[in-house]
Amino acid sequence: MNCRLKIWGLIFFMLTLYLVYSGAAFAQTTFEGALQKKTDSLLAPVKATGNRDELLPNGVLQNLISPSGWGGFGTYIFGGLGGDYPQPYRNTPDLIAFGGFCAGDPQKTVNIALSMNITSVHDVRDLSGNFEVSRQIFTGSSISAGGLQLFASKHESDSPGSTFYFAFSHALQWLPSAANGGSKLTYTIGIGNGRFYTKSPLDITNGRGAHGTAIFGSISYELIKNVNFNTEWSGINLGCSLGIKPFNSPLAIGIGITDLTRYSSDKINSTFVICYPLSVAR
Repeated sequence: MNCRLKIWGLIFFMLTLYLVYSGAAFAQTTFEGALQKKTDSLLAPVKATGNRDELLPNGVLQNLISPSGWGGFGTYIFGGLGGDYPQPYRNTPDLIAFGGFCAGDPQKTVNIALSMNITSVHDVRDLSGNFEVSRQIFTGSSISAGGLQLFASKHESDSPGSTFYFAFSHALQWLPSAANGGSKLTYTIGIGNGRFYTKSPLDITNGRGAHGTAIFGSISYELIKNVNFNTEWSGINLGCSLGIKPFNSPLAIGIGITDLTRYSSDKINSTFVICYPLSVAR
């Protein structure tokens, strides 16, 4: 799976994991292969129009290499692109396209999100799917459970097989954001198998060990309005990123660096993700 970074190749819309709502929307998607420790989730929330009096995440991307407990709110479709350079143990870039939809009210019942990844973008091959179920619980908190990289081809994908996880996220209620109804600081903690626990064959060959921690987590802090600084442990390695929401638009952008420790990979890598949501119904 050596996706060449050919941008003429397209923004591809298909099916989703985690989207956003014009009130508390969150988008998450998952990448495979050399991106299996990167660009793992995309969170772009805005405050939900429910009856609950609480602060929610501030509407800017807060997770880049690990899932969030926050899910979608309402009915959305979305699509985007992600990539990293260089790939672990290689000197070439990698690119992925993704898309999907979500539906449901997580304050009353649950939100369900489905998505698809296209890891070989230039010829639309190496597909896999994701699902997630999320539910907002007590004040400023949400949980999610999901599956990532489902049905990936064993002949084309270098993912560690299907991944399943559970995550809890909380938005601090005593630290309001510059954005109305948002919190300046949020955190996530979760547990999973697959990409959060199993290292790549190249990691094993190069003496990095066979397993990670299975525990992942993140902290996101608002630097200025529409810009967050995020620190994450993916279960395999450490990453830092900036979440950016330009011009108060629904567009979500994340740029960061990953593999900051020697626990996996052979070098530090840069990564990015761009995602745009489109409301179907509210």
